Amino acid sequence: MSIVGTMGRPKDSLGVIDLMIGFPSPERRSSYKFVGLKDDGSKDLEMPAGFLFGDVPEETASVDAAIATTLSAMDDFDIEQGLFALDDVALAARRLHPDRVRLIVNVDPHKGSAEIARVRNLHAEHGLSAIGVFQAGLVPLRSIADPVMYPFHGLAVELGLPVVANAGVPGPRFPMEVQHVRHVDEVCYDFPELQLVMRHGAEPWQELAVKLMLKWPNLSYMTSAFAPRYYPDEIIRFANTRGGDQVMYAGYYPMGLELSRIFAELDDVDFHDHVWPKFLRTNAQRVFGL
Repeated sequence: MSIVGTMGRPKDSLGVIDLMIGFPSPERRSSYKFVGLKDDGSKDLEMPAGFLFGDVPEETASVDAAIATTLSAMDDFDIEQGLFALDDVALAARRLHPDRVRLIVNVDPHKGSAEIARVRNLHAEHGLSAIGVFQAGLVPLRSIADPVMYPFHGLAVELGLPVVANAGVPGPRFPMEVQHVRHVDEVCYDFPELQLVMRHGAEPWQELAVKLMLKWPNLSYMTSAFAPRYYPDEIIRFANTRGGDQVMYAGYYPMGLELSRIFAELDDVDFHDHVWPKFLRTNAQRVFGL
């Protein structure tokens, strides 16, 4: 069903914060080498969920060109800051644009105390904005409610960082159970101080995601990996009613979507007028300390 909206995305400058953005560099493919993929079809894809996206943005010839391309695109679409996965390219961009490049470190909880130390050191050196985990990409698979994840939730609380975790059926051909939305309930109960953010849609459990956000005020949702025309109706309705402080914009450039497509389709999303600044900027400022 459609949701009745108002005037659409404001055209005045807000200084958008994009909570999932990257660089189209030659290094990009190395981040997709998940050892858990078994089918031959996935191994031939440019990115492991490429079958879901019709036109994956092309990579550039060099790291320098990739950084310039992304920063230029950010300028074109009024993106003031972006949250980038920490790697060598992001660190190089951070040195050039410290006020615009924020960093999230994705963790492998199986590495235990060594991984805890790595996160501490990275935060001390670079000032992280979040800790991330891709549960279906872990070997062996673990949910965010698994005991192996609990030291990282505790570390996030200690450092004042949110945890960003996948929610919903994974795009890559991995089993889905570890990303079932129900797992966030236990984590929110055990860590009431933790800011927990669901990424990648939460489908087909978006109604449960809304119910849990009503229950847990420190639980949020970001729109990564979805073109705006496919934002779930339940999420739009929630943002327009009781959830205006818990829904945040995240794109998916260059992993699967061009910014030009994202922002063209945003014009047709039926958020109420008062929701847009929260969705595009102020919720991210609060949750991620930006």
